[in-house]
Amino acid sequence: MRVYRCTCQNVLFYDNTQCLKCGKELGFCPACRNLVALLPEEGYYRCGNPDCGAELLKCANYAEHKVCNRCVRREGAKAGAFCDCCRFNGTVPDQTVAGNWQKWYDLEAAKRRLFYDLALLGLPYGTAEDGIEPPLIFDFKADQLPAGTNIWRNVGQTSKVFTGHDNGRITINIQEADSTEREKLRVQMQETQRTLIGHFRHEIGHYYWDLLVKGRREDECKAVFGDHEKPTYADALKTYYAKGPAADWRLRFISAYASMHPWEDFAETWAMYLDMASALDTAHNVGFGGHPDPVHADVNKMIDRYRQLGLSLNEINRNFGMLDLVPEVFVAPVVEKLKYIHALVRVGRAENKAIGHDDGQIQAPPPEAKLVPAGAAAS
Repeated sequence: MRVYRCTCQNVLFYDNTQCLKCGKELGFCPACRNLVALLPEEGYYRCGNPDCGAELLKCANYAEHKVCNRCVRREGAKAGAFCDCCRFNGTVPDQTVAGNWQKWYDLEAAKRRLFYDLALLGLPYGTAEDGIEPPLIFDFKADQLPAGTNIWRNVGQTSKVFTGHDNGRITINIQEADSTEREKLRVQMQETQRTLIGHFRHEIGHYYWDLLVKGRREDECKAVFGDHEKPTYADALKTYYAKGPAADWRLRFISAYASMHPWEDFAETWAMYLDMASALDTAHNVGFGGHPDPVHADVNKMIDRYRQLGLSLNEINRNFGMLDLVPEVFVAPVVEKLKYIHALVRVGRAENKAIGHDDGQIQAPPPEAKLVPAGAAAS
């Protein structure tokens, strides 16, 4: 994650909406891909980056609901236009319900970080209008509970919202944005981590399986993650919740849930790869040193650097009595899976050269990127 500079030279961070030094409003400019001071003009704003100066309007969710900090180009924009993140929303939380604004704000903040990841890696995504199949869309929904209650529990199949992915549609139960309830589930389900950004990174992994693997590279993927057709997903799910994870999951998988089915193994490994790429990018940008470029670098160097960061940051967290920042263990089978994801990301980026989601900072990957790492074995 990059840091930015205001016109007053104060350091700005990705989620900021106001400079704490000079007081200027801030917004993310789609023209120069920077968080910038918004300089008021008559009926619009001008990008405060002197090398840009684009004419901007606030995203509708910024102007009306204060859950966004991004802008749209003024030219050609219609009233109430959404930014390059908010335009992917299908369903948003009901704002007449107390507490839902904060949940929506937190969901959007996590989603913007996901889109930063995707831009950093140059991955393809889009709506039906963009010609992308499957089109990407987000639904933020709540369980339907009896009147007067404010609890999160199973109230029947027709009333419960399950976080998941279905053909490009990512649904997230908005109670995942309630830190108290999310922590209860983290402990109950014996998960080392359960975060909002983690949900986004996991579910987008399912999206990229559909986009980059399904009907195209399934045999290659099976060679690394196992046969997703045997057993069926429904049978694997039933077995997992009846018997728990595989006894030896720590020797073969990045998480207990990854042992449930090859699709979940892929999504969990994909999420881990995004965690790693994001952490390395942030470490470089905030001055920790080292810059294994997640597009061009050798994946072994990326993993080694992430392990090094993890060991250091885990000890710092332990000094404060906090959970490990990087609880995962990179055993050999997990490393082979990360290599596959790294190669798949390169292929996705190469296919994305005409889509236009790149932030312009990383060049195209070498054409010789391979999908199946040497020595990969079925899990």
